[in-house]
Amino acid sequence: MTPKEQKNTSTNTAEARGIKLALVAYAILVVLQLVAFYSTGILVFYAQALEMLSDIMVSTFFLLSFYWSRKPADEFHMFGHGRAQNVAAMVSATILVFFVSLEAFREAVPKLYDAQGVSSAQNTSYALFVIVIGMVIMAIPSIDILRAKSRGASAKAQLVALLKDEVSFVAALIAVVLVGLGYYVADAIASVFVASVIAFGGFYLLKDNVHHLVGRAPPKNFFQAVEATAKSVEGVLGIHNLKAEYVGPNVVQASLHVEVDNGTPIEVADRIAHEVEKKVGELTHCEYCLIHVDPKVVRLK
Repeated sequence: MTPKEQKNTSTNTAEARGIKLALVAYAILVVLQLVAFYSTGILVFYAQALEMLSDIMVSTFFLLSFYWSRKPADEFHMFGHGRAQNVAAMVSATILVFFVSLEAFREAVPKLYDAQGVSSAQNTSYALFVIVIGMVIMAIPSIDILRAKSRGASAKAQLVALLKDEVSFVAALIAVVLVGLGYYVADAIASVFVASVIAFGGFYLLKDNVHHLVGRAPPKNFFQAVEATAKSVEGVLGIHNLKAEYVGPNVVQASLHVEVDNGTPIEVADRIAHEVEKKVGELTHCEYCLIHVDPKVVRLK
């Protein structure tokens, strides 16, 4: 196994582990939050339980797409299946925005006009305990994913979901403290806030992944690195028509034309093309690189 393959395997293992940890965390928290909701009557726990149930579905989808995206290229998907992770993130965003957030809003908004409906809230000390435990549990997979040096679309989307959950826990913590002090409307406000956080996370995933699905280009420093690397090969006089796009998590497909001296033998031109492809692949991590060799064009003034 090459060093590049070993690095990719290590990264993939770390990403999958983070998503699996998140799934376990969500399953534990759904139970804790439902128990807390029925024990205390505090609505924000219901909103968070809904959020966690959706996160279980989303994370399961992320995990499946993660393994699917690792399938090698075939005759129907010649650049691999990497974009499966972007598709998973898009579907997850749709679930978050149009189903979970709307349900959370539907439950929370009426309570803004009927704040006394939670005046029977009890066991706020237990509620605080559940929230603190939840924040600690959510931090474990978050830290695990953050430690990965490179993250694919599924891992990034999972990280967004985890950070979103941490924010909602902070809102729940504030709400429980205020409810304990007699400010019952804080429960409804926190529930609306949690619903808004869910919707924001969904829109973020939509925005981040739609560009990859329609062919997002790498950053400018990638193009600069490819140009400098290609020109460093002996026999290359210049390059033009450099184009590139992401075809998977941190996987780039690029094509470029290199210019060589007029009259260069085809065997030499072929060697130059292979050397450019090899160097560009090694130094810029471009996995699919198509090199065209053109004679140097002499422009008359």
